[in-house]
Amino acid sequence: MRSKSETDMLAYERYYIETAGCEMIAGVDEAGRGPLAGPVCAAAVILPKGLVIEGINDSKKLTERQREKLFDVIKEKALAYCIAWGSVEEIESLNILQATMLTMQRAIEGLSMTPDFVLVDGNRRPETTVPCVPIVKGDAQSQSIAAASILAKVSRDRLMVELAKEYPLYAFEKHKGYGTPLHCDKLLTYGPCPIHRASFLTKILDPEQAAKKKRTRKRAVGDQGEEEALHYLQQQGYELVERNYTCPYGEVDMIVQNAEYLVFVEVKSRQWNSLDRPAAAVNNAKQRKLLKTAEHYIQNHGCDRIQRMDIVEVVFDPMAGHPSNITHLKGAFGREYP
Repeated sequence: MRSKSETDMLAYERYYIETAGCEMIAGVDEAGRGPLAGPVCAAAVILPKGLVIEGINDSKKLTERQREKLFDVIKEKALAYCIAWGSVEEIESLNILQATMLTMQRAIEGLSMTPDFVLVDGNRRPETTVPCVPIVKGDAQSQSIAAASILAKVSRDRLMVELAKEYPLYAFEKHKGYGTPLHCDKLLTYGPCPIHRASFLTKILDPEQAAKKKRTRKRAVGDQGEEEALHYLQQQGYELVERNYTCPYGEVDMIVQNAEYLVFVEVKSRQWNSLDRPAAAVNNAKQRKLLKTAEHYIQNHGCDRIQRMDIVEVVFDPMAGHPSNITHLKGAFGREYP
């Protein structure tokens, strides 16, 4: 599928029709994963084989008027479609990802006819007995998925307009529950209502508590990273001399040695999806503090080995719960001297 034209919105459908003999292919997409309020919505739609609906595209790239017009056309032309919902309570109890997968599953199972194959937007597939493939940015590449995205988006927007009548203080008809400045201002003024997702509001309603939780998570990642780094270094033949050595100049995570070197080690840990590599956090100012801390240690304890400043990077795999990669940067900065 890598060579398909980006403008051919039927390439995926055609591929599975020709290679797998599929007659009915369903597209599946969702709307409402990001908002602070309201349910998540998913749609599944089966379009006639070879049908081209002019103007169909990712719902986010269309105007509200275009979506509304295509909404009626898709329902009229579809062999089958289903619009399903995941409640705020399910989002809170399961988390938004699992609630979205459940809602997609409901949309597939709610079709009046069983598809031969399912194309779903994203990088995960919902639980289904029907063969299914996820397509990243599928709503811009598959007409079936794009049609589903329009059904889901329009359905959810319409519901939020109706809910605005029930909860008029929050102007849901304008922002549809997304975290716009207007919505945040309403939240700070009136507090949340029953259709708000409480777990999404922490940073808005209690920024101090949110910051505290972030610091706690960061410390936990750092502590685990140090344990993994120490285990790695011991496997490499280093012996632990001291951990978290502190002096007026700062702190170094650990000091280790082997027959030749006394090594001052700074451990930097990150989750796998961090934009910067861990060592980037050891900037020039941090390096100066670490070098002064190392000199303070040597002055007070002496040393008969070559000294070295190392960085050990620990990058965590969030699914496995252990480092997916450890990189040992020997002599990362500073100097070696007898």
